Amino acid sequence: MKREASETENPLLQPWTDELGLPPFAAIEPGHFEPAFDAALAEQRAEIERIATQAGPPTFDNTAAALDRSGRLLARIEPVFRSLCNSHTSPELQAIERRLAPRLAAHAASIQRDPRLFARLDALLRQREAAPLQAEQSRLLERLNLDARLAGAQLAPAARQRLGRIVERQAALMTQFAQNVLAEEQQCLWLEGESDLAGLPKSLVDAARAAAAEHGRPQSLAITLSRSSVVPFLTFSERRDLRERAFKLWKGRGANAGAYDNRPLVRELLQLRAEQARLLGFASYADFALVDRMAGKPAAVFDLLHAVWEPAKRRAAREQAELEAIAREQGGPATIAPWDWRFYAERVRRRRYALDDAEIKPYFSLENMLAALADCAQRLFGLRFVERPDAPRYHPDVRVFEALGPSGSRVGTFLFDNFARPGKRSGAWMNAMRLQSRSRGEVRPVIVNNSNFSRGAPGEPILLSLDDVRTLFHEFGHGLHGLLSDVTYERLSGTRVLRDFVELPSQLFEHWALEPLVLARHARHCATGEPMPAALVERVLRAREFNQGFETVGFASSALVDMILHGLADAGDLDIAAFERDTLASLGMPAAIAPYHHLAHFQHLFAGNYAAGYYVYLWAEVLDADGFGAFVEAGDPFDASVADRLLRFIYSRGGSVEPAEAYRAFRGRDAEVGPLLAKRGLIEQPQPA
Repeated sequence: MKREASETENPLLQPWTDELGLPPFAAIEPGHFEPAFDAALAEQRAEIERIATQAGPPTFDNTAAALDRSGRLLARIEPVFRSLCNSHTSPELQAIERRLAPRLAAHAASIQRDPRLFARLDALLRQREAAPLQAEQSRLLERLNLDARLAGAQLAPAARQRLGRIVERQAALMTQFAQNVLAEEQQCLWLEGESDLAGLPKSLVDAARAAAAEHGRPQSLAITLSRSSVVPFLTFSERRDLRERAFKLWKGRGANAGAYDNRPLVRELLQLRAEQARLLGFASYADFALVDRMAGKPAAVFDLLHAVWEPAKRRAAREQAELEAIAREQGGPATIAPWDWRFYAERVRRRRYALDDAEIKPYFSLENMLAALADCAQRLFGLRFVERPDAPRYHPDVRVFEALGPSGSRVGTFLFDNFARPGKRSGAWMNAMRLQSRSRGEVRPVIVNNSNFSRGAPGEPILLSLDDVRTLFHEFGHGLHGLLSDVTYERLSGTRVLRDFVELPSQLFEHWALEPLVLARHARHCATGEPMPAALVERVLRAREFNQGFETVGFASSALVDMILHGLADAGDLDIAAFERDTLASLGMPAAIAPYHHLAHFQHLFAGNYAAGYYVYLWAEVLDADGFGAFVEAGDPFDASVADRLLRFIYSRGGSVEPAEAYRAFRGRDAEVGPLLAKRGLIEQPQPA
C-alpha cells in the first residue's frame, strides 16, 4: 500500500511557483486529493465560523467581501481536480470523485444556507440606502443574498437539514451519471473489411485508425461515440446498416440495462429536484431554476421555444421531402430514418451548393484555425498568445499559451486540450483553473478549452469540419469571457453570470468563424497554402442556412422536453423513456429527426447545471444574432468602437452588471428576435399570388 503523503510532501498543499499559475501536474497523484481537500475544507469552515460569529455589526468588508475572500486553498485545488476528472481521469480518480462529490456539494451548500451569514447579508441589503455601496459591491451583495435564499438559508432547521441531504445525494447521482456516460462512450463501431469503408473519406479512415490505436487495437478501425467521429460517419457511410448501428450506439448511451444504466439515476434526481423546489416554496423545479435567469419564468422560455418550433417543423418537412426525393432517385429508402438524414442531406448539399466536405476540410486545418482564433482576439481586443512549451501540463496533448494584453503585460494563461481520447469525457467545454479577481491583489485567470477532435494519420494535419470550426470558435468565446474578466470579486468573475447570458460571448464569437475577412487570411489549403477560392467561400456562405430545420428541431425538441420534464410538480416513479416518447409525440416531433440528446445521456441536465436550462443556447442566440448586427451596421467585423463596447460591457464585466443592462449598454437597446429567425432561415417567405 502506498504511503499517504504528509502535508509537507503533498504538492496540492504547497505554494505553486509556476509563473503562469499552473499547478505542478507531474507531481500530483490521485492519492493527494483527499488529504488536500480535508485541509482545504477545514480551513474554509474555520474562516466561515469567524465571519458568522464576529461580535461587530455586519459591514460589506467583514461579511460580503470576507465571504468572497474565503476558501482560497479550496478554490485552488477544486478546479484542478475537476479538470482532471473531466479530461484525464482514471479508475482511481473516479473512485475518489464519487467519494468527494457529495462532500464538496454539502460544504458549498452549508455555507450558502448558514442562517447566521444570511442574517448578516440580509441586514446589509436593508442598509444599502443608508450606507450606499459601489455598484460592484452592491451586485456582489445581491448575488450572495440570492445564493443564500435559493439554498434555503431562511428555512426552519429541519427543512435546511433535508435540503442538505438532497444536495449531497444529487451530487453523488450526477457524478455517477457522468461516469456512466463516459463508460458507455468507450464503445466503438469496429470496421472490419473494405466494404465497411464504403463512402468514407480518407480523413475519416485515418481518424478511425488513430482511434483504434487509442483503444489498444492498432490494426483495426474504430468509429467512436465522440461527435467528431460518429457524425462524419453518419454523413458519409454508404452502409445503411452500419449507420443504423452507429446511430443507435450513439443515441442509446446510458439507456442500456446493466452497470451503466442511467435511467434509475434520472428518476431519483427528478424526485429530489421536485422535493427541493417544494421545500423552497416553488411549484416545480423549473420555477425554482428560472428565478436566477434572465427569462425569469417558464412561460418566457416556452414563448421563445414555440416561436421557433412550428416554423422549424415546417422547414424540416420541406427538407425531408427533398432528402427523400434524392434517396428514391439513388435507390434508397422511400421514407428516411434518423440515421439517414445526414447522409442524404450531404448529397443535397453537394447538388445545391456544389459543396463537398472533402473539398472544404483541407482549408480548415486545426493549426490554421487556432491561428484564426488568436488573430480575431488580437484584432478585436488587442490580445497576443505566446506558446509556452516549457509549461506544466496534465497530458501531452495540452498546449499552453501566455496571453498578453495590448501593453504586453500578462492577462492570463490559456490551455488548449483538443483531442478525443479514452479517459476524457465527450463534447467541448471551457473551464477555469483559476478565476480573475482583485480582492486579494491581482489574480490572473487560467483558462482551459477542451474539444474532442479526431486525430489523423501520424504527421498529417488535423482537418476540421465546419461544425468543428464553429465548436472551436464557440469554446474560445467562453475562454475569452474568462480570460478578459476585469472585476474585483471572484463571485462575479468571468463566466459566473446568469445561465442564459453565459452563452452570449461564446455564440457571438462563432460569427467570426465564417467572416470573409477571416477566411481570406486563415482558410488556406493544408498542402498548398493557397487561400480558399472566392467561389468556394461564396458557396460556403450561401449554405449557412442549409438544413436549419433539422438543426432547430433537434435542439428545440431537447429544450422542450427539458422544460416540460422539470415543470412536473411531482416526478414520481417516472418511466423516462415513455415520458420522452409521449412528450415528443404530443409536440409533433418528426420521426426522421432525433433530439440532440436523450434523457439517459443528457449531461447538461443530469451531470451539469443546465436543468430547466437547455433553452439558454437559443435565448443567447437571440442576443448574439442581434448583437453581431452592431458590427454589420458599422460595416466592419472588427470595428474598433463596437469591439471596445463589446469588451467593456460584455466580455470583461462578468456578473458585476445585470445582464439586460450590460446588453443595452453594448447595443444601445434591448435585443430583437428577428435576426435569430433570419439567421436560421425560419422567417416565412410570402408565397406568390
